[in-house]
Amino acid sequence: MPESVLREVQDEMLCYPGAGASIMEISHRDKLFVDVLHDAESTIRELLNVSDDYSVMFMQGGATLQFSAIPANLLRGSGKRAQYVLTGSWGKKAIKEAKKEGDVDVLFDAAESNYDHIPSASDLACPDDAAYMYYCSNETIQGVQFPTEPNCPDSVPLVSDASSDFLCRPLPIDKYGLLYACAQKNAGPAGVSVVIMRKDLLDQADPNIPGYLHFKNHHDNDSEWNTPPTFAIYVLGKVARWLRDDMGGLEKMESINREKSQQLYSVIDSSNGFYRGHAKTDCRSLMNVTFNLPSDELTVKFIAEAAEHKLAALKGHRSVGGIRASIYNAMPREGVNALASFMNDFASKNS
Repeated sequence: MPESVLREVQDEMLCYPGAGASIMEISHRDKLFVDVLHDAESTIRELLNVSDDYSVMFMQGGATLQFSAIPANLLRGSGKRAQYVLTGSWGKKAIKEAKKEGDVDVLFDAAESNYDHIPSASDLACPDDAAYMYYCSNETIQGVQFPTEPNCPDSVPLVSDASSDFLCRPLPIDKYGLLYACAQKNAGPAGVSVVIMRKDLLDQADPNIPGYLHFKNHHDNDSEWNTPPTFAIYVLGKVARWLRDDMGGLEKMESINREKSQQLYSVIDSSNGFYRGHAKTDCRSLMNVTFNLPSDELTVKFIAEAAEHKLAALKGHRSVGGIRASIYNAMPREGVNALASFMNDFASKNS
């Protein structure tokens, strides 16, 4: 998270202004917290230009809960088939849960190439009568990101798991039926998820689905159908204001993210094959830069020597191997500069 946000939270930890207590100690029904919740919602609406046609809800359970909630609301009992675009590990988990609620088609599956690319427009033939079309906009493990929304018929709600690239760039929200993101990558601490849903979809769900899964319960009760994660929402609101006030909005944030990621991709591309990027160049992630070295031994050496230079959390996921550099919004340029410099030095010494 941004250091300035952490320091602001630290300053208010013992006594939230006007409360005489910590934000973690006051009731979620207290007007002070309700104002915090509304401020977080309004700032997200402002950043993403979310119209009144959409509900913005704060939920718990992370992406894992959404894997079940979305098909429970939009697929169960619909008589339709859900369409899933599979470009990585998180999409695979979502499909597993969706199949428990109804019929699912996998429109595209990049498994044969270990999820190193996204579909072309010709790869997707979504039926006009589908329940919805679902994709994960950024796969953290593989480092694959959609540069723009996949083609989807106007009659079909487009659903996106945007957990790992939420608020990293502007989004045309009006193209979506539902977009969700757990906060802990770009928007705040773990414990809260943001769900942005077109209001006309709220009444489609079977009323007998479990109450917490029913999006309409959260919409109708202003995200307070149960006790919300008050502290996480409070911090999320501060991160949203940091993006708006300190960073200048999402267009500026996207520009910075492109510069940071391109700095690392340039090192990879100029290494004469010493570093090999996992994702195809047209879908490289702004958030998760993934690459491999010539051998497992060099990978182990890279991670160990990087740690000596205070560069941490670089080990890639076991399904991909190699290195994964996660450079979310709050990662300062200095951190990216340090990693790029280390990569150049390591390659020159070990080629």
